[in-house]
Amino acid sequence: MAFDYKKEYKEFYLPKSRPGIVTIPPMNFAAVRGQGNPNEEGGAYKQSIGLLYGIAFTIKMSKLGSHQMEGYFDYVVPPLEGLWWQDGIKGIDYTHKENFQWISMIRLPEFVTREEFKWAAANAAEKKKTDFSKVEFLSYDEGLCVQCMHIGPYDNEPATIESMNAYAREQGYLLDMDGGRYHHEIYLSDVRKCKTENLKTVIRHPVR
Repeated sequence: MAFDYKKEYKEFYLPKSRPGIVTIPPMNFAAVRGQGNPNEEGGAYKQSIGLLYGIAFTIKMSKLGSHQMEGYFDYVVPPLEGLWWQDGIKGIDYTHKENFQWISMIRLPEFVTREEFKWAAANAAEKKKTDFSKVEFLSYDEGLCVQCMHIGPYDNEPATIESMNAYAREQGYLLDMDGGRYHHEIYLSDVRKCKTENLKTVIRHPVR
């Protein structure tokens, strides 16, 4: 049976719909950096998703080709994630999506080294005739966070975030969105198939 990160690490991917404190270990990702409104049709954000899945499935399906990765195990491609921020603002201003800075990313299995990642990017570019140079190998050590499962439209996230911030304060923690620590979302639903009121998104904020 394929290894499923969501099921094996439920504390990271399937939290309850009430806030909790969690320590996230270092992880490696395929990542694309960009800016602008993620809802823009044909925009940079939506293009980044295609690039990320191109790399992710090249790695997953490498088992069928001549290039065999050391330590490979069959796995379910982890969900799409995003780090979000706006210059000069602590937190997120949902009324000005055009000011978003973002890193779109998909977790890499532990057997994927930087060299194997380079191979995957080159292989994907050759097969798909697409430029994958924007995709990078990103190591991210997120550390101590408050997180919660948000159910519903993305624009309704502020209410969930306020409950997270209130919980963190009650537990003696302070929001810590400095030094490369960001508003973090993990997308568990396919927006093409799921009603907006049923969308499941893990929201995570760094604390200290």
